[in-house]
Amino acid sequence: MKFKFNDIANAISVVSGVSLAGIIGVGTYIFVNKDAIIDDIKDAAIESVTGGMGGALGGAGALDLAPPADQASAPSAGFSLPAPNSPL
Repeated sequence: MKFKFNDIANAISVVSGVSLAGIIGVGTYIFVNKDAIIDDIKDAAIESVTGGMGGALGGAGALDLAPPADQASAPSAGFSLPAPNSPL
């Protein structure tokens, strides 16, 4: 079975055309949906950062640095650090 140069050139051109059409199609899809793709990546990044914190951020999402009311005025034995809201 002999292959002619024309057959090989036609096969290469068909593969090249299909590849180019795929590249153009993927590029067009990304260009049209770029905002949705960016939002999905942002959401995934935020979830991966905040997911490891557990319940540290609380229910409202605000970080509360004040000590609980029952511990704010109770003296402790030994070494203690000043409360975040008290002057040094």
